[in-house]
Amino acid sequence: MSRKEQPSVLLVEDEPAQREVLSYNLEAEGFRVAQAENGDEALLLVEEETPDIIVLDWMLPAVSGIEVCRRLKTSPETRSIPIIMLSARSEEVDRVRGLETGADDYVVKPYSVIELMARVRAQLRRVRPSTVGQQLVYDDILLDAESHRVFRDEQALKLGPTEFRLLATFMEKPGRVWSREQLLDRVWGRDIYVDTRTVDVHIGRLRKALCQHGGNDPVRTVRGAGYSLG
Repeated sequence: MSRKEQPSVLLVEDEPAQREVLSYNLEAEGFRVAQAENGDEALLLVEEETPDIIVLDWMLPAVSGIEVCRRLKTSPETRSIPIIMLSARSEEVDRVRGLETGADDYVVKPYSVIELMARVRAQLRRVRPSTVGQQLVYDDILLDAESHRVFRDEQALKLGPTEFRLLATFMEKPGRVWSREQLLDRVWGRDIYVDTRTVDVHIGRLRKALCQHGGNDPVRTVRGAGYSLG
């Protein structure tokens, strides 16, 4: 898997030793890892590059993890990002508070790193199923992420690698409108410069590929906003 195809995780932990261990294990699992040591830095990083998953410590200096979670889950732009809360607070009332604030999972310290990685993978399967080899289906289109093949109405389609990643992104969240900038981040990655007009070129190629055996164009242009599948 190339770097741009790797799912991304934001690790928010103020203890350097814990941060180093978790970062090492997340990278070993195939994630691109961004690190923050406090709540303010975490909020800034989310704004700069929306991660696929956030692993968030409750006890942080200045802005607490629970407040970071609350802010992200009340914002339409970030509420869909899964958050796994880490905390030494093991009482039921604390677990309930963390989950009611919006955390998608709650892990009590000390925890098993192996179990935490399994929980991260479980959240990833929910938000980016194509990265874990699952089949995606939309209408008469089937995308097999493991074999890297696409079918429409049971007929195989020929797609380039960029068009395949574009389609996988669309099929993970049908109906969502993706801006050109968001597609650049997800499909090309932030570590290389690509002009936004390049997105239009590859969208055109994707449309042509999807209609190579006939059928309607399922990719919708949303004027002033971007593109959507359906």
